[in-house]
Amino acid sequence: MTPNLTYIVVVGVLFAAGVTLLLERSLTRVLMGVILLGNGANLLLLTGGRAGGPPIVGTTDAAEMSDPLPQAMVLTAIVITLGMTAFLLALSYRSWHLNGHDEVQDDVEDRRIMDLADRDEGPGTDDADQPDSDDQLDPDGRPDPDSRRPSAASVAAAGERGRDA
Repeated sequence: MTPNLTYIVVVGVLFAAGVTLLLERSLTRVLMGVILLGNGANLLLLTGGRAGGPPIVGTTDAAEMSDPLPQAMVLTAIVITLGMTAFLLALSYRSWHLNGHDEVQDDVEDRRIMDLADRDEGPGTDDADQPDSDDQLDPDGRPDPDSRRPSAASVAAAGERGRDA
């Protein structure tokens, strides 16, 4: 059996509305998005199954029975969606109880990093791998690895200072 076009359109609308609601900042809308996505997934799984008689009764011919796998997958998806809904409902209630609203706020540190990146002062301008002066370059213009090692005289001087203390 080919899936009915109406089912396909309804699945598409449920997925589109669910994703749109998931991208909102309100936890209540996120909860509604999860519910719509779960229902869309259930309908998609049921639409993919073959129609026919019930597989449990056993009085129908085996060729006329429906496939029980999509039905089992839908039951599993319903349980998972119920668990996610309960978790998001508890999260939304706790946010409402503590803050008086269910809006998800931006993290202060994320906002600060975004402001620094907009002003080109953030981590994108890190030049730690660049040498500090031209005397640390080899003749080809690349950083000289030997220039970063301490000289024998500076190591000896540091050892003398350590013994004097």
